This record gives sequence, C-alpha cells and structure tokens, in this order.
Amino acid sequence: MTHANDGTRRIGELARETGLSIRALRHYDRLGLLTPSARTCGGHRCYDAADVRRLHRVLALRSFGLPLAQIRAVLDTEPDHDPAELIRRQLDVVEERLRQTAELRLRLLGVLDALDALDAPAGTTTEAYLEVIEEMTAVERPLTPEEVARLSEARRRYAETLTDEECRALHRRRAETFAALSEDDRRRLTERRRRLFPQP
Repeated sequence: MTHANDGTRRIGELARETGLSIRALRHYDRLGLLTPSARTCGGHRCYDAADVRRLHRVLALRSFGLPLAQIRAVLDTEPDHDPAELIRRQLDVVEERLRQTAELRLRLLGVLDALDALDAPAGTTTEAYLEVIEEMTAVERPLTPEEVARLSEARRRYAETLTDEECRALHRRRAETFAALSEDDRRRLTERRRRLFPQP
C-alpha cells in the first residue's frame, strides 16, 4: 500500500487498512469524532498519524460500551491520554471475551454430549440450550463502562501484588510468546505496529 509523500492516507486507503467502511468514517467526521487533518484539492479527506491515533481511541472507547455522543465528550474534555493505558484496557476487554468464549465452548461441548447420548432426558437438553443462549448473549453484548473499569481495577490490583521478580517473569513470558511466533506472524505484527505507531 502506497501513501502520499507526507504519510497521509485518503479515506479509501484508511478504510481498506482498518476494515471500516467509508460511510462509517464520513459518519465519524459529521459527528466531530474524527475530522481529517487535510483535504486534497479535489476535496478528498486525508488522515495523518494523529488522526489514526484518534480513530483508535474512538474505536477503543466504543468497544468499552460508550455511546458515540459520550465518546465525543470524552475526546473534547480529555484531549491528552496515555495510549499504553488505553491498550491495557483493551487487553482487559479481550481477555474477558476470551474467558466468556471459553465458557461458551464448554457449554457447546456439553450440549453436543447431551445430543450424542441417546438416553439423555429432553429436559436436560433444554436446560443446556438455555445455558448456551445465556453464554452466547454474554459473549456478543458489549461490555459496559462499569465492567471495563472493574477489569482495569482488577488488573491494577493484581499488578500491585507482584514482586519485582514476578514482574520480570511476566515480561519474560511475554517475550517468549513473541519469540514463538512464526516469521510471517512477526512480520505482520511489526507491520501492524508500524502502521499504528508511526515514528515521528
């Protein structure tokens, strides 16, 4: 993917690289959530590195369950933020999603076992379906801001209990995880980092 010499991306390029629709980006512009830093002579929207960082913040806050109107208020009242803390909060949400998905997997396996058992009572299967529906609902609904705050607080409290040695071990395990990635995965991750966090 080639970009303008100044590193900006036109709206179509940004849409392709992020998986968002052009319509969604235009909608964010109309709401004042993401106003492009420049326009071409022909009026095409152009986004720079700061715009990409702001877009990430918009999407992260949305994943935390905030409505767009509230996101606009947060962006207006808190222009300065710690991007690393935002990423940590996203990781909290992802880890909670993984936990919920693991629960759903166990429920589905249970239903499959019940269906495979010829002598399983019909009521048992119905109860299992109800449990699966409950888990599906939990996985698919967005977390509320209160839930995100609880996850972040739990992470903070856990980090405070770690000794220096445990912190080093945690960083070591993280480094080992990255080292275990294939060359293609590492290259994709490096490219993704470069796009998300362009060097000044």
